[in-house]
Amino acid sequence: MRMGVHGLRGGAESGRAVATEIGPEIAPGRRASMSAFSAAPLRNHPMTTLYATLGVQSDATLDEIKLAYRRAAMKWHPDRNPGREADAHAAFQQIRDAYSILSDAEQRQVYDDVFEREMRRWESEHAAEMEAEEAQEREAQEAARRAAQEHYEKMVAIAMRFADDGHGRDVLFGVLMGRDCEPELAGRIANSVWALHESRKMADIPKTPENAAQSDAGTARAEKPAFESFWEGLFRFR
Repeated sequence: MRMGVHGLRGGAESGRAVATEIGPEIAPGRRASMSAFSAAPLRNHPMTTLYATLGVQSDATLDEIKLAYRRAAMKWHPDRNPGREADAHAAFQQIRDAYSILSDAEQRQVYDDVFEREMRRWESEHAAEMEAEEAQEREAQEAARRAAQEHYEKMVAIAMRFADDGHGRDVLFGVLMGRDCEPELAGRIANSVWALHESRKMADIPKTPENAAQSDAGTARAEKPAFESFWEGLFRFR
């Protein structure tokens, strides 16, 4: 059985050539090797299956496969793709090879079995790869968190040292900025360290009967927010 040749490029002679080459039966000795369609297409899943090459479902009947083969072969025949002969020839050969296997019941069953087995293997490998990637991502996030925490604690230590030397909040901020500290973080650290230092200074002022009440009230007002701000920043850093 041969295809009609009406409308083919190149006239009747070209049409007969195309129809002969894409007839529903593949010539003996031109069967595609099953090795070409085993594990190779699954390396970069989602893969193009033989069924997808012909544009049919995996449960297609033989008649549906034959019809799809004729359509695909006509579309990709090199004679119908001037200027794209190389690409058309490669696609045309893939179509012929796919039809060679899927039109043979025995080869089709072997292909289906191989595909199912390789699909399970690919899914297993893909799951393992995804798990490994997720583990690496978690490790990278934890490493980044530890590095940020260490940087924070280092900046706090620097700010406390300068505060102990009697420098004010603006000096602390400037020093931290000079140590590659982000402005927002430098501001938070400078504020909390300076507040803590001020609360300590108030606590160290000797109490007299005249200023005892005022000192106690001032210390109570300053000490709680200072310590809360400082320790929250130090131990609850994210």
